[in-house]
Amino acid sequence: HWYSCDGPLVSSLPQSSFRSSSQLSNSHGPGFAKVNRRDGAGGWAPVESNKYQWLEVDLGERTEITAVATQGRYGSSDWVSSFLLMFSDTGRNWKQYRQEDSIGAFTGNSNADSVVQFKLQQPVFARFLRLLPLDWNPNGRIGLRLEAYGCPYKSDVASFEGSGCLLYRFSPNPTPIRTAKDSISLKFKTLQNSGTLIHTEGQQDRSLTLELHKGTLLLHLRKGTVLITSHTVVSLGSLLDDLHWHHVAIERVSGHVNFTVDKSTQQIQVPAELSPFEINEISFGGVQCHGTQMVLSRRNFHGCLENLLWNEVNVNDLAKQRQKGNVTFTCAEPVSVPVTFAGAQSFLQLPGAALHLQFRTWNRAGLLLTFDLQQQVGSLWLYLSETRVRLQIHKAGRILLDVVTGFGLNDGQWHSVDLTARRGRLTITVDKEESSTAHASPSFPVVSGNNLFFGGCPDSKNNQECRNPFNVFQGCMRHIHVDNNAVDLIKVQQMLIGNYSDLQIDMCGIIDRCSPSHCEHGGRCTQSWSTFHCNCSNTGYSGATCHSSVYEQSCEVYKHKGNTTGLYYIDVDGSGLIKPQLIYCNMTDKTWMVIQHNNTELTKLKASSGINQHLAYFNYSADAEQLGAIITQAEHCEQEVFYHCRKSRLLNTPDGSPFTWWVGRTDEPQTYWGGAVPGSQQCGCGLQGNCIDSDHYCNCDADRKEWAADSGLLIHKENLPVRWVVVGDIQRPESEAAYRVSPLRCHGDKNFWNAAFFNKETSYLHFPTFHGELSADISFLFKTTASSGVFLENLGIKDFIRVELSSPMEVVFSFDVGNGPFEVRVETGGMALNDDRWHRVRAERNVKEASLCVDSFPGTTQKAPADGHIHLQLNSQLFVGGTASRMKGFLGCIRSLQLNGRTLDLEERAKITPGVSPGCPGHCSSYGHLCQNQARCVERYNGFSCDCGLSAYAGPFCQREVSAYFKPGTSVQYTFKEPYELTRNTSTQSQSSSIYSDLTLRGENVSFSFRTTQSPALLLYICSYYREYLAVLLNRNGKKQRDKENTKKKNLANGQLHRVSIRRISETVRVQVIYFVTINSGELDPEIARLNSLGFSGCLSVVQFNSITPLKAALLYPNTSPVIVTGPLAESTCGSSSPANTYPAETTHPLSDHSGTVGTGEPIVNAIKSDSALIGGVIAVVIFVILSALAVMVRFLYRRKVTFHSQEPKSIKPEADSPEYPFHSEPTSQNVLSENQKEYFI
Repeated sequence: HWYSCDGPLVSSLPQSSFRSSSQLSNSHGPGFAKVNRRDGAGGWAPVESNKYQWLEVDLGERTEITAVATQGRYGSSDWVSSFLLMFSDTGRNWKQYRQEDSIGAFTGNSNADSVVQFKLQQPVFARFLRLLPLDWNPNGRIGLRLEAYGCPYKSDVASFEGSGCLLYRFSPNPTPIRTAKDSISLKFKTLQNSGTLIHTEGQQDRSLTLELHKGTLLLHLRKGTVLITSHTVVSLGSLLDDLHWHHVAIERVSGHVNFTVDKSTQQIQVPAELSPFEINEISFGGVQCHGTQMVLSRRNFHGCLENLLWNEVNVNDLAKQRQKGNVTFTCAEPVSVPVTFAGAQSFLQLPGAALHLQFRTWNRAGLLLTFDLQQQVGSLWLYLSETRVRLQIHKAGRILLDVVTGFGLNDGQWHSVDLTARRGRLTITVDKEESSTAHASPSFPVVSGNNLFFGGCPDSKNNQECRNPFNVFQGCMRHIHVDNNAVDLIKVQQMLIGNYSDLQIDMCGIIDRCSPSHCEHGGRCTQSWSTFHCNCSNTGYSGATCHSSVYEQSCEVYKHKGNTTGLYYIDVDGSGLIKPQLIYCNMTDKTWMVIQHNNTELTKLKASSGINQHLAYFNYSADAEQLGAIITQAEHCEQEVFYHCRKSRLLNTPDGSPFTWWVGRTDEPQTYWGGAVPGSQQCGCGLQGNCIDSDHYCNCDADRKEWAADSGLLIHKENLPVRWVVVGDIQRPESEAAYRVSPLRCHGDKNFWNAAFFNKETSYLHFPTFHGELSADISFLFKTTASSGVFLENLGIKDFIRVELSSPMEVVFSFDVGNGPFEVRVETGGMALNDDRWHRVRAERNVKEASLCVDSFPGTTQKAPADGHIHLQLNSQLFVGGTASRMKGFLGCIRSLQLNGRTLDLEERAKITPGVSPGCPGHCSSYGHLCQNQARCVERYNGFSCDCGLSAYAGPFCQREVSAYFKPGTSVQYTFKEPYELTRNTSTQSQSSSIYSDLTLRGENVSFSFRTTQSPALLLYICSYYREYLAVLLNRNGKKQRDKENTKKKNLANGQLHRVSIRRISETVRVQVIYFVTINSGELDPEIARLNSLGFSGCLSVVQFNSITPLKAALLYPNTSPVIVTGPLAESTCGSSSPANTYPAETTHPLSDHSGTVGTGEPIVNAIKSDSALIGGVIAVVIFVILSALAVMVRFLYRRKVTFHSQEPKSIKPEADSPEYPFHSEPTSQNVLSENQKEYFI
């Protein structure tokens, strides 16, 4: 207000303005209940101190009330410690004032003298105030003095009875001048749940209609007879037919409309050309003022409108001149006395028989009425069951009658029920509709006994007259008729008729907990009388309010949970507003996020008459907001562009205006091409100085008749992705061009590895205040050796939020939103968290509950108090790694700290903060287990990698089988290189010129997998030039043979994958050459020679001989390894024995829609290059097949071992990062070189 609205309202009122439920004596009357006055007995006191007492004040006229104050009775021990505040315009139909829309009770006094004042968060406009004591001094009684503060309230009111309306027409100019802002506002109150409040007619047949439908306001935007396709109808508000004032505002600002009902606002995006505010006339209360009945309008408004404003101009007086029908300018309110059944002990007892009533509730079940029938026929129950009205008559446990009617009666609307019994016919009618009427003809009279019980039964063990085997009713009732007469509920309240318990008479206390909805991200809200529930199905979010995303925020996170290449849902901002998106994750050494678009094929262009430019628009699988977040979060992004040309210039270098340009997310034309830098007007060849014509900076700018091309990577993230491309030089007769824009690719996650190391307990990082009033989620990773410490803390005046390590085995999440400190704890069951490994913490607090999760330990969830404070109000800085209070700070590392989906940049802040260092090394202790199959974990600054050098597997986690499919004629030969200089005689060297060295071994570990349908077959052969060999054979019957004896196994030549493992620890054996499948050397065992001549068809995979992986060397490192490949050999997935995703719990999809065709000389169309994934699968297949072959048939043929003496070998250790390193590595612990002998293993 520009004026003060805090004057006292009660102190000057006469005693006649006060009423109360009762008074202890004349000197304890309500007229003495004025703050700081000692008249009478010093305040009001009732006869009895119970929850049915009340004190009422009549302010004389509608007044704006901004604060209330209470005081105990003077000179006594009587005071009220908590109370409810009610208000009304008429002294009937009271409404409870609620703080934060949830808190009903006010805290009162703690003694008789002090004054406690409450400033109302929202002012109340009412004539009557009523205060209901809830608690009082247990050593005294109810005693009260009262004051209210505010100022006079003036308004213009119009009353409509369902047939009239008011019209305001813009005159003399029917087309008002367009302004930057237009608004319509009013207040209304009604008992009817439907009716038209506002209708406008504007230019070009545009109209706006505001309609009340089933207690909810609908805003319709129309143009002619066609509804605007999006945002045509917007609903807001609920339970607006409660006969209380509700404020409505419709405001146009630029290109959107703000629609406000009470304290809820919804923004509607409307194109400027379809704005509904270029209007000619407005009608209030109906549409008949315009002379036509609109289809959208069901009926005219029945109720009162107040302060009708158009652009802050009160149009009541102007519209009075054009009224139609019955419109008056005072608010005539009907008398309606509802009653609220709020608790488990609520019931209403009345005498009488046949009845009619109305009810409204959110509950699916509850007792409406019960009574005993005369002549001991039985008991009748009328109750809600699964949202339907059901009537049953029971006697001695038997159901004599069962009737059901109605449907969906828990929608919060008023529903009527009529129960009549005449001439042996029983009838139940719901909402006076024939379709909801049920009849029964019992063989006994249905006549009530002495009493009817509504909602429940008295809580008395001796009560034989009322029994309730069902749920109690929670909701409101009104218009109760017994014996065809309306029941005066005010007399019931005064205990003049009937009996009741725990009722709120003369008010309906129903609350719509789903309006506004606390369910986030599209979760569907349902409710009961006391709570609400969010259905998060198909939203991608979970939790009590659908706040937390079920998906990870990047491919990097999925990778470090052990997932492999595939399609994953990515939620870039976690619990933020950006929706999850299905994205392809190519998990090689770098983790690539690949975002496809609709135009990945090579598009060819030829000269066409009348066309000077070609425009191509790229629609990505992620929207603009998702793309922006992905690119910002990534460490690197790139997009490859191709331009093929013949007499079609690209950038028109060096001095001309570009013919072709592209536009990225900044919406600015970019005149550089792939491989160049922004603003250069160059292509990659121009930057490198190798264009085909040195006078130009692009190959295509040479304008030659021969085909040329310019291609390269766009890597400047601020301009990516390419949204559209304009190709210009295609109008000349000889011009031809082709272009292609590849998918957007990004790798790295700056948020996931963003970390800080706190090396002092007094060190901390500070950030702006955390705003999580209704929902707050906090997630991070930490590692420490300290026993305790505060991870983060943010304080308010009274509220706070904190996450801490309270002990080595417990994490505590604590906060206060006004209901007192609240703690959620997770204990790890004896497992220490200060083990210097990464541990993940996730805490969430919302209006329903608080939860805490630590790693995979069982999480803890605690419900929020019912009808408590819900807003978290903080005002200080957020402290990370320390605290503003005197609690112990944190020693260790914190990583990937996110609050409500937003990552805090710990590293950047740590660079300028003493006692805190950016980054945190040491990831293998936590993630090393992801490196499989004897792989070695290697530390990196941001993460780790797996070294597969000593493993027969490949892939980012060394989990991918290296496999190949062999055909007859295909062979792989691996020759051990000389690790030291060896002195031999000439004759020995001539026997095997291909042998570079020999190794003396004391044992072997041989393993491989195989898959074949061929038998007999030679699977593996290892020999020396001394005719010593080891052979693995598959017999004709598919049985494995060892030492020429068949093993009793099933047929292994069945096309299935089999794994073989051979281990020998015995006398030393000498190894020189390993052959696979086909042997091209001299003398062989006759049986082996015969099988060798047949060749082998099948799959070999994961082949390993001690530390040597010959098949992997042949497939992945053929140019740097001592291998000889004969015949066709290509990597295959034939040896894969497990699905690509080793963590099936994660959400992943196969790359079924990323296939495409390859054109000669053109880029792959609609395809994603995932060579590493393909190679991994092929390798896996090959290795599996080889191992299986050994398992099928192993035959050791031992011949005489020949030993000889030689010089002591000279050990040479190769460089670790050499590509040959895996094949030069020293033998394992079982492969020890002997000093005096070498043996050949055959």
